[in-house]
Parts: sequence; structure tokens; C-alpha cells
Amino acid sequence: MNESYNYLEELEDFLGGAFHQDIDSLEEALDKFIHEASKDCLLSTIKDCQDFLNSTLTIQEKESFIENNAEIYFSAISLNPLQWLNKIIEEMKEAVDMK
Repeated sequence: MNESYNYLEELEDFLGGAFHQDIDSLEEALDKFIHEASKDCLLSTIKDCQDFLNSTLTIQEKESFIENNAEIYFSAISLNPLQWLNKIIEEMKEAVDMK
């Protein structure tokens, strides 16, 4: 990867592109992303998510980043943003095994 690579920008693109205000459901949005993404794209997205989770940002900064970049009403899904992101990572990992 080149020097200008920034996992936060990539994660922002993923969250905003997949989980925007026009989606019908979170499950459909993730299924669509998984279906359209290549195996390499899924692996890269998983790595970006894990880099983010392992970063030195505080829990509040991480939650705010997710909330600001994904159009999700977290109270309605009974998960906080970090729990949701971990769930998404696991689902993408399962999808990688199927591709």
C-alpha cells in the first residue's frame, strides 16, 4: 500500500457508502456490499475495521466516528457502534470463506 493510504478514509467510505440513509435494512445493505465486493475488497475492509478498532482512539472517538459516518439508529438495533462494527466484521469474515 502506498504512503497516502489511510484506513480511516477507507472506513469512512465503507460506512458511508454501504450504510446510508437510503438503505432498506442494515442486513440488506451488508448483503449487497458482500455480494458486490471481491474477496480482496472484503479482506481489505476487514483489515481497515480491525486497524480502526486497534487504534489509539478512545472508545468515545471510535463510537463517534462510526455514528458520524453510518446512518444507523443504534438504539433501534440494541447494539452500540463498536458492538455493531464487530458483528459486521464477523459477517464479512464468514463471507470471505464463501467466496
